[in-house]
Amino acid sequence: QVQLVESGGGLVQAGGSLRLSCVVSGRTFSSKSMGWFRQAPGKEREFVAAVSVSGSITFYAESVKGRFTISRDNAKNTMYLQMNSLKPEDTAVYYCGRGRDGYLGSYYKETEYEYWGQGTQVTVSS
Repeated sequence: QVQLVESGGGLVQAGGSLRLSCVVSGRTFSSKSMGWFRQAPGKEREFVAAVSVSGSITFYAESVKGRFTISRDNAKNTMYLQMNSLKPEDTAVYYCGRGRDGYLGSYYKETEYEYWGQGTQVTVSS
């Protein structure tokens, strides 16, 4: 059974930083693409960032480009999201997802991800 567990969320002031982690159980982590999504109150879940199997290819939503960095450590079955220059509009529950395969064809779609974590709350105060 594949399980994803996020951590690292919390309360931070605008302009601050947080680093989210997503630990994935099982032996398939290193062969699957991975992604981060977020959902703010009253809004739909939206794409944040995605990373290829090797970690060499990344994609970002325009709203976080230049501020967030996605990465992965296949030896540790862990994906990260470094979030800098946080804004109040970044407040949301952040979810990590494990891709259905090793490609990033439609990385921005929720349907491209087979397993999800329970989410971690990020709150940015102004």
